[in-house]
Amino acid sequence: MRLAFVSAGAAQGLVAALAATHAVEALGSFGAVGAMQEKLLSGEPCDVVILTSSQIAELARSDRVLADTVADLGAVATSIAVREGDPAPFVSDAKSLADALRSADALYYPDPTRATAGIHFAGVLQKLGIASEVSARARTFPNGATAMREMARAGGRPIGCTQATEILATPGVRLVAPLPSGFELQTVYTAAVASGSRQADAARRFVGLLAAESSRPLRVAAGFQV
Repeated sequence: MRLAFVSAGAAQGLVAALAATHAVEALGSFGAVGAMQEKLLSGEPCDVVILTSSQIAELARSDRVLADTVADLGAVATSIAVREGDPAPFVSDAKSLADALRSADALYYPDPTRATAGIHFAGVLQKLGIASEVSARARTFPNGATAMREMARAGGRPIGCTQATEILATPGVRLVAPLPSGFELQTVYTAAVASGSRQADAARRFVGLLAAESSRPLRVAAGFQV
């Protein structure tokens, strides 16, 4: 069975893991939530939509997704990452976070205009007062998965920031810690069946599986807090 997704990149690892256990081929688009919402609204065919809870609520109000299928998957922390094998920096408070980011020769993160983690991390740099200082070291990509893949291949002393799920799903990088108190972000991701789905029954079953108690271990392993 094939299902088409328009989904936040933060849920891609979870979708792949669950699809593999239920003989589902997961197709479609995964990426920054702003770009994914644009794809849906522009008419990209899909069966399942996974975006932030606020985006899904808006889509349900406008009948873009079936309101009775809306299901929260859990919260995901925006987190700091390094390459596998690199020492983990201290990032437990504002000073240690700023020091760690200053010491990096490159900062890898997703689109600061359309990706949840990228928008937030750009704000963190401003709040820390180091945005202009580190701007030349910014390495931004359309989504967190791409940012982490590129960081895994980088040289030097890079540090990344994106959703924990995208870090955990990327070989060659490891999760250090969520952003510290005062800078943290927990984003709830929610799934629903697209109103235009041609496989609404199958999509409904898959959304149910995503949110089911039986899939809680998969969600936790993927980086969701449930």
